[in-house]
Amino acid sequence: MLDIRFSSGLMAMLILAAAEEDGAPTLSSAQLAERMDTNASLVRKLLVPLARAELVVCTKGRAGGARLARPAEQITLAEIYRCSTGDKPLWNCRSGNEHDCRVAANAQSYFAELTAEAEQAVLGALGDRTLADGVRELQRLDREPSTSPAGTPHETASVEGLGRGK
Repeated sequence: MLDIRFSSGLMAMLILAAAEEDGAPTLSSAQLAERMDTNASLVRKLLVPLARAELVVCTKGRAGGARLARPAEQITLAEIYRCSTGDKPLWNCRSGNEHDCRVAANAQSYFAELTAEAEQAVLGALGDRTLADGVRELQRLDREPSTSPAGTPHETASVEGLGRGK
């Protein structure tokens, strides 16, 4: 099963960054959920590790909501990745019959090294990008004509004013 915690956490952070640019920096979990096409309960669960990592500030109550804890230029995608995924490795190794197979006997060690190397590459790539870079890239993509997988142009929902509704 694919893990979508990082992509969901990143989407929430991008929406908050765009909302801040639009002058409405605080969004309720219901507002975030609507823009993410999910439910508010899931959004609140996604916000917990982001708040613990001091990437967002959450306030309770009728006028509460979530906002970025610091400027989008100062938040790297690696920070969002680390707190969204926690200690879960990029991949897990399948166990085998270690007594009868030399591959299975050494697969855990080999796979752990491979996973650590891949994880460092991912963190390196994400560490070079900020949340502000992501918002700019989404705005650029919104201005360009989009094509479907078949190569034909198709309509896209506007992301100009990403923080404001659909």
